[in-house]
Amino acid sequence: MPTSTVLLCCVVLIQLFAGQTDARSSSPWQTLSGDAPLVIARGGFSGLFPDSSLNAYSFAVQTSVPGSALWCDVQLTKDGAGICFPDLKLNNASTVEYVYPNRQKSYPVNGVSTQGWFTIDFSLRDLNDVSLIRGILSRTEKFDGIYPILTVEDVTTQIKPESFWLNVQHDAFFEQQNLSMSKFLISASRIVSINYISSPEVNFFTKISGRFGRNGPLFVFQFLRKEDIEPTTNQTYGSILSNLTFVKTFASGILVPKSYILPLDDKQYLVPPPKSLVQDAHKAGLQVYVSGFANDIDIAHDYSSDPVSEYLSFVDNGNFSVDGVLSDFPLTASSSIDCFSHLGQNAIKQVNFLVISKNGASGDYPGCTDLAYDKAIKDGADVIDCSVQMSSDGVPFCSRSIDLSNSTMISQTPFAQRSTLVPEISSSGGIYTFSLTWAEIRNLTPAIGNPYRSYTMFRNPNKKNSGKLILLSEFLNLANNSTLLSGVLISVENAVYLREKQGLDVVKAVLDTLTETGYGNGTTKTKVMIQSTNSSVLVEFKKQSKYEAVYKVDEKISDISDSAIEDIKKFANAVVIGKESVFSLLDSFITRQTNVVEKLQKSKLPVYVELFQNEFVSQPYDFFSDPTVEINSYILGAGINGTITEFPFTAARYKRNRCLGTQETLPPYMAPFKPGSLLQAVNAIPPAQAPNPVFTDDDVTEPPLPPVTAKSPTSSPGTSFTNAQAPRPSGQTRLTLSLRFSVFASLLLLWISSPLCS
Repeated sequence: MPTSTVLLCCVVLIQLFAGQTDARSSSPWQTLSGDAPLVIARGGFSGLFPDSSLNAYSFAVQTSVPGSALWCDVQLTKDGAGICFPDLKLNNASTVEYVYPNRQKSYPVNGVSTQGWFTIDFSLRDLNDVSLIRGILSRTEKFDGIYPILTVEDVTTQIKPESFWLNVQHDAFFEQQNLSMSKFLISASRIVSINYISSPEVNFFTKISGRFGRNGPLFVFQFLRKEDIEPTTNQTYGSILSNLTFVKTFASGILVPKSYILPLDDKQYLVPPPKSLVQDAHKAGLQVYVSGFANDIDIAHDYSSDPVSEYLSFVDNGNFSVDGVLSDFPLTASSSIDCFSHLGQNAIKQVNFLVISKNGASGDYPGCTDLAYDKAIKDGADVIDCSVQMSSDGVPFCSRSIDLSNSTMISQTPFAQRSTLVPEISSSGGIYTFSLTWAEIRNLTPAIGNPYRSYTMFRNPNKKNSGKLILLSEFLNLANNSTLLSGVLISVENAVYLREKQGLDVVKAVLDTLTETGYGNGTTKTKVMIQSTNSSVLVEFKKQSKYEAVYKVDEKISDISDSAIEDIKKFANAVVIGKESVFSLLDSFITRQTNVVEKLQKSKLPVYVELFQNEFVSQPYDFFSDPTVEINSYILGAGINGTITEFPFTAARYKRNRCLGTQETLPPYMAPFKPGSLLQAVNAIPPAQAPNPVFTDDDVTEPPLPPVTAKSPTSSPGTSFTNAQAPRPSGQTRLTLSLRFSVFASLLLLWISSPLCS
């Protein structure tokens, strides 16, 4: 048995998969046939494993809807063998240049001189020493060099796919080298079941037309970029698109890039309305398949980095449905079609957990703004949150950071001169909320957070400075007026520093505001939760109120002691932990599941986990660059009680997931993964790291909050970075000038009446 086959037995999910069930929706589909769209796995599960490798194909079959198709880009070798490989040039996704460093050549490809290691220069025997690697460098290299190149026959005999799709990208090139792709396919069809054949060349279909018999494969014409020239007709693909009746004479369907249907502008936003291509093709009797789906690439900002939303826009938008999607991540395509299509906002919730926002819908708008909160409520959050900050005049408001340079455009205003160094808060300087009055803060322009700027990934640039900061009182009124929310979460940090150094009592400010806005003392329909990383803060709230207290464990921990849990129970009703305190990571792979959630829940402490984000770079490889898979793993796999997320819509939609039910009926694309199983399949397991620490009662216990120290009128918040004085608002300036004038007038009268002046 090949090594790769043995490794496959260890791969994610397989031990947990129940029998596959076809639970596709009975709702009508707007495809040409009326059936659910076809899931086509491009090179297998090529988003994770090397394209066209044994594990890529096997894993695609294991994690996709029944009837999905395996895609093979067919290339011909020197001796006429057909292999599955994503490109004419072997060096793009194999080790060939290391095995045969001197066999590089140059050929004209579509009229362009191209250099590389071409399949036509190697026999099948030569390629026995060559292994597959990732073709996209941003993907993990941990599976490189494990898998051999497969022939077309290998795929069918070793994998036995229900449906097999062969793509012929360069028939004309092979013909120029005296190799016949059409002869190979006709010969292969005698021993291999071929369901679909696609190509971007009209002449290729002319050569194979009528040579496969009545039950032969369906022919699909592939459209390249609209400006590219189709070699047979010498027309652009854009021109051919306007003559679909011509395409119908030799093909049953068309394969087009996503942009043919839902084009994007230069800033990666959808350009409405959608093109009518799908409806036009269906009228011509052509099925429409769409290429270009992958979870780990930038998608339209309209989808909030959520690949399921993108799939649904093509298969379940109310106006049309494409007939199939070509994806590097067939698991996500499968769950989108089977679990999330035809779901209305009022669909029955299949699972119960709290969806808690993180600064509102801060993945779509600047955090803690009116727009972020409005969207979080609209998107289905159960609880919206406010990170309370204090202005210099003691006004509590919501801001994702005590440093305004992290959450607003203040650094581009004259207030930038108020930057100070406060070692108790940060080792670098900041422009802190307690350095400005609320009147100065309220008109600042907010800024969206971009946690993955280093990956050149930016959130919703058209709205990056939209919305306005709001008072804690405005936040509470917004929540109280909503019929969709079950509660609010108020986060309180830096209370000790604010009391000792700034004379600001954030605990009293929060309690007073809750009372003033009608929240009473935990008696309203809207549940109030107070969160802090400081036990002393929650103890203080517990003394003065009956609101629910949520203790946040800021550290990454591998375990928690019983004594720490007992201490937490004295002042808290729930606990927040980080994702890595649930699933331990090593080199972006999950190694194991901790027992932290289990131990806390056994002590009747609900566990909420943060921080959930949609960007694929935020997720370990075990979640396949899919935020829905990540949520599923924490909810079904770890059994947490709530998610704290910057994208509430994705978590709220998961609740209505039609595929959820008992473990025995879960389809494979909705089964929780087995922690550590994917790491076992990598080429070289990275060295073990020191485990995260155990959280003990010493980490919990803190001295009581200090009393509020009156702030000296002349004291400054910290060490100023500049001697220049920021401009004051006009009213304050007038007051200062009038005081100075009064003092000057008094001194003048004293001087006139003094003996020296007589």
